[in-house]
Amino acid sequence: MQRNTSFDFTLQNAQGESCVAQAWAKVRPSLDAAERFALKQRIQEALKQRNAVLIAHYYVDGDLQDLALETGGYVADSLEMARFGRNHAAETLVVAGVRFMGETAKILSPEKTVLMPDLDATCSLDLGCPADEFSAFCDAHPDRTVVVYANTSAAVKARADWMVTSSCALEIVQHLKDRGEKILWAPDRHLGRYIQEQTGADLVLWQGDCIVHNEFKSEELAMLRRAHPDARVLVHPESPAGVTAQADMVGSTSALLKAVVEGDASTYIVATDKGLFHRMRQLAPGKHLIEAPTAGESATCKSCAQCPWMAMNGLEGVLQCLTKGIGEIQVAPETQRRAHRCIDRMLEFTQQRSGTLRQGLVPHLGAV
Repeated sequence: MQRNTSFDFTLQNAQGESCVAQAWAKVRPSLDAAERFALKQRIQEALKQRNAVLIAHYYVDGDLQDLALETGGYVADSLEMARFGRNHAAETLVVAGVRFMGETAKILSPEKTVLMPDLDATCSLDLGCPADEFSAFCDAHPDRTVVVYANTSAAVKARADWMVTSSCALEIVQHLKDRGEKILWAPDRHLGRYIQEQTGADLVLWQGDCIVHNEFKSEELAMLRRAHPDARVLVHPESPAGVTAQADMVGSTSALLKAVVEGDASTYIVATDKGLFHRMRQLAPGKHLIEAPTAGESATCKSCAQCPWMAMNGLEGVLQCLTKGIGEIQVAPETQRRAHRCIDRMLEFTQQRSGTLRQGLVPHLGAV
C-alpha cells in the first residue's frame, strides 16, 4: 500500500520574494522480481488491447523505461516525448512522467486518450508558476515576447508565445534575440540565467527553480572534482551558477546521455536527476558514473537528486490507468487551442533547424 510523504521546498515569486511551501508525494511499495514480472506481463497485454503506447521520461523508474522500449514505446526527454506522442498511431498514450508532460501530449493529440499512472505527479516549477500570477506578470511586461519552459501548466502555456525545452531553449532565444525581441522568461531562473549569459539576450526572469537541480552544491562539486581529476563534469542547465561554472558540458537530459555514450572519458560526474543513470548505464556500460553532490559531508544522503513526483510513477499505476481508465488527462478546449500555438511553434522551429541544432550539446564557455 502506498504511503504519502510531505516535504518543504522554496517558492519564489516574480519579485524574488521567497516562502517555504509544503508539498507531498506518494512513496510506492517495493516489489519483488516475481511481482514486477507479473505486472509487466499484464501491462503488455493491456497495451495491446487498448491500442496504447507507453512513453516514459528518463527520470522515471528503470522498470518503466525498460517496459516502454520492450513494447514499442519510447524513452526520452520532454521534447522527444512530445514529438513521439504526436506522431504515433496509437489511440491511447500512456505518459510516465509528470503532469505537464501529459498535458502537452493531450494538447498535441486532442483526439487521443492520454493516461498517466498518477495525476498527482507534478513539478515544483509548475507549482511555483500559478497561471493567474503569471498572467499578471505578463501584463506588467506587454512589450516582451513570452517564452515558457515546458515545465509549466497548460494554462501558463496558453499565455505564451513560445514553449521551449532545455534541448532547444538556447537556439530559440538566440533566434528571438537576433530578431531584436526582448523576452519574458519563465519559470526556471537558473536555466534563464544560463541562456542570458550565453546569448546576451534581454530577459526578464520569473524566479522559479527545480527542487532537484537547485540542490546541487558547488563547493562539494569542487571537492569531488579534486578527488576525480580525470572526470568530465556534465551539468543540466537548471542547476545553480556555481555548478554550471564547473561543467565541461551543460546540456539537456538527452545531451548528457549522448555525452556519456559518445565521450572518450572513462569517468563522468553528472548533475541531474539520478533516474537518467539507468539509461546511461545501459548504453555506456563501461563508463564510471558519479552522482553530483546535493549535500555536505555531514548529510545523511550525499546525493539525493531524485524528483519525488517522478518517483510516483510505477508499474501498478500504469496497469490501473490502462485497465480502469483512471488518470486521464483533460485540457479545456480553449486552453488547449491557445497552448497549442506555442508548442507547435517550437516543434516547427526545431524541425526546420534539425540540420544545425546541436541537440542540446552546448559546451560551457567557462569550462574548467
